[in-house]
Amino acid sequence: MNLARSFNNWRKYRQTCNELGRMTDRELSDLGIGRGDIPYVARQAIK
Repeated sequence: MNLARSFNNWRKYRQTCNELGRMTDRELSDLGIGRGDIPYVARQAIK
């Protein structure tokens, strides 16, 4: 069970990073996110 949850969390983290990474700096700025904040935001998405 824990392994499956960890895998799903990793997938959600990667998906969030990829989606945010495809956005332009302006789009990220509109959301209040800097490009360097993407990993932090992605980690928050899985909590």
